[in-house]
Amino acid sequence: MKPPTIDPARITGYHAHIYYDAATRAVAARLRAAIERTFDVRMGRWHDKPVGPHPVSMYQVAFEAGEFARLVPWLMTNRAGLDILVHPETGNAYDDHVHHGLWLGEKRALVVEALR
Repeated sequence: MKPPTIDPARITGYHAHIYYDAATRAVAARLRAAIERTFDVRMGRWHDKPVGPHPVSMYQVAFEAGEFARLVPWLMTNRAGLDILVHPETGNAYDDHVHHGLWLGEKRALVVEALR
């Protein structure tokens, strides 16, 4: 089923979910510190176990639409091999994660039942 077309003006912000495991947690920590130093963002908690629709450990980076053009290209070139989901915030968590998301690295299978 094709998701409905939405007006990009409905996007109120973005989330980037940085995925890691025990072997890459230190890499994720260095990336997190660099993000905090460089960008105007709100950092979420570390989740060392799967939470919500996210199938592996992750932390969230929340940012405004105006920061997208600076942060996302930076993540593309500095993700240090980590997988990242970037998605808009439109008020529909399912569509935002499943249909509107942008993957950097490998696409992960989300636990979509958590979003319904």
